[in-house]
This record gives sequence, structure tokens and C-alpha cells, in this order.
Amino acid sequence: SSQNLSEEFAKAARQLKKEAPRIQFGKIDVTHQHDLRKEFNIREFPTVKFFVDGSREDPIDCKGVRQASAFITWVKRRTGPSTVLINSTDQAEAIIHADNLAVIGFFKELHNDSVEVFCETARDVPEMPFGMTASEDVCANYGIQKNTIVVFKKGKPVHNEVLEDGRQNKLDLTRLIKTFTLDLVTEYNLETSVKIFDVPVENHILLFTPTNSETFNAIYDNYKSAAAEFRGKIMFVLVDTNETRNGRVFEYFRIREVDVPAVRILNLTSDAKYKMPADEVTVENLKEFCQSYLDGKAKLHLSSEEIPEDWDKMPVKVLVGKNFNRIVF
Repeated sequence: SSQNLSEEFAKAARQLKKEAPRIQFGKIDVTHQHDLRKEFNIREFPTVKFFVDGSREDPIDCKGVRQASAFITWVKRRTGPSTVLINSTDQAEAIIHADNLAVIGFFKELHNDSVEVFCETARDVPEMPFGMTASEDVCANYGIQKNTIVVFKKGKPVHNEVLEDGRQNKLDLTRLIKTFTLDLVTEYNLETSVKIFDVPVENHILLFTPTNSETFNAIYDNYKSAAAEFRGKIMFVLVDTNETRNGRVFEYFRIREVDVPAVRILNLTSDAKYKMPADEVTVENLKEFCQSYLDGKAKLHLSSEEIPEDWDKMPVKVLVGKNFNRIVF
């Protein structure tokens, strides 16, 4: 909630006042400051922007950061080095085991496009520690031969991404790495919904099924297998149809009990929905559906009625498919 974020923001401000007094924190209530709201094009609340060198032009957006510790890391990585330079295996091991997650970049040399992209990505993912090394001994210790990013979870490597110079894109890398803050498949509930929307992956696939059905385990295993293949491109979400609090989500996708198990893809940017053509939730069908969606070949599903002109006039807002996502989330 806004209140919660406001408290974390204040906590970060207090902490950084001691550590980095040059960085000032301020809070603006834009309900009274219409000119500022317009100047900085504030559309959602709360919005956090970082102004550099006293300039009002092009402040940096601080998105998806919700905890004081992450705010502090985010600001420090913007004003200083964003990754730790690793010179020994001991140092690498210390970073890998210090936290639940760690990202290490192994490079042949520390001056190329891939390193640049890696450092930029580190600035945008303050939830986990980043280290990089060009030490031959360290690379050899982990059996790395090319420029590679490795994500470690609980001290074990869970993902290797080989970087080709000039071919890597910061946003793709940010998306991929941020997905490791969530499980491979995330079950939708009030708590996780916030985290799901924090990860900048705009394609979500949702499996609607009762989690206590006899076929659930087999279906869920298939779903997880497909999820591993599309990590960073499509976020895999599970919606338990026995959970009455998920009612709004069923309504939005127009899912009825007779339809389950059902699989849908949602594009958050366009609000477009797609239905998996096959009924069976097999690995093959899931992969085919995801690939056809990414290739732009999937057929759109269920158009929504138009947004009524007076939807916003009364205290109770009128929601239809087209404005549901924006208003509710």
C-alpha cells in the first residue's frame, strides 16, 4: 500500500542521512500540486523519481522498489559502483552465500559492452547482490569459459546466461534476473499479486485449476516444465479456483467452473487476452501456445465491452474488461 511504501521511504531517508548526506529525500502530495503532477507526468501512486545534479530534466524512475533496504541499495548503485569487483574465489563464495540470491558476472575483460549492460542491470535490481570478475582463477573455479552471468540461489547456480557482446539488452536481462525473486510458478493471492506486478514482464500466463483435484500434481509439473523454458519472457501464474478471494480474477477472464483447468495469456500493456487452443495442459501444448503468442500468431480471446463514458462519475466505479487491470492493479 501507499502508506507502507511511504514508511519504508522515510526509513531509507533516515538511514541515508547518516551514510550519504548529499542525497536529499522529499515527499510531494500531488493532489495539491497540480503543476508538478503535470510537469512530471505522474499517473500512478506512489511514484518515486531521482533527480541528479540539480536538474529537473529527465529524472530517473525508481520502479518496483518497496523496502527501505532496496531503496538504499538502489540509490547507492546510482551514485557509486553498482557491482562488487571480485578478485578471489573466497570473495565470490562470500557473496554467493551471504544472501538467498546473488548474481555474478564472469568476464574475459572488464571493458566491453556486456560489462556495461551488466552494470546497468545491477542498478535496476537492488533486491539482490551483484558481483563481477575477470579473474581467470575465479572463472576456472566455476567452470566458466565465456562471458556469462550466473544466478545463484541458496549458494547453488540456478541459471547461466552467456553474454554475446553488443547483442544483450538491459531490459531483457533485468526481466530475467528479477523473475528469480519469485518462484518459477507463482500462486496468485493478495500477498503475491504485488510482487507479480513488480517484475517488469508484461506477458503473464495463468493456469486456472483447483489445487486439490486428483490431476493437479501432473498438470502443475507440466506447467513448471514449460515455465523453465520461458523464464524472463512470460511469467507463469497459478490461480486456485477453490479460493473464493480470487473471484475478481475469474470474472475478469470470464472463467466458469466448467472451463477449468483453463490456460490464458494476458498482455499487461495492451490488456489483450489469449486462450490456449488445446484443452489438455501438457508440456507440448503449453510450449506451443507460449511460442505462438511470442511469435505474434496467437488468436485474441473475448473482447470486452466498451468503457462507459460515466464510469468514473460515482463513488462506485464501473469496471469492464478494458479498464479492470489498470484500475484494480
